[in-house]
Amino acid sequence: MKKVAFICVHNSCRSQMAEALGRKLASDVFESYSAGTETKPRINRDAVRLMKQVHGVDMEETQHSKLLSELPEIDIVVTMGCNVQCPMLPCSHREDWGLDDPSGKRDEAFLETMDRIEEKVLDLKGRIETGVL
Repeated sequence: MKKVAFICVHNSCRSQMAEALGRKLASDVFESYSAGTETKPRINRDAVRLMKQVHGVDMEETQHSKLLSELPEIDIVVTMGCNVQCPMLPCSHREDWGLDDPSGKRDEAFLETMDRIEEKVLDLKGRIETGVL
């Protein structure tokens, strides 16, 4: 089974939502991880609240902010859309999803980002299933 790492700088919002949605929607096709070059003491409160509300996933129970060095060997790296230098990890495939960080914005921004992540996770799942990746 492929191992997919969702990466952003702080590993506190977008990458955490992607890990959670990957586990919920694609665990039969790939293993989901997330990490960053830095960590925050906790996952973004709005992301936690809205993921629980919309998807029934409590990220605080199943996830925590992690550094790149804590990841196993990864097959596919997905960067969330770094506005600074994106971290590099060895992998067989790499792509950037170009998502803006909703931190500090209204719920609508989080929900839009969550919807885009869900679409992209399902697309990634389909590409892995069909052997494109």
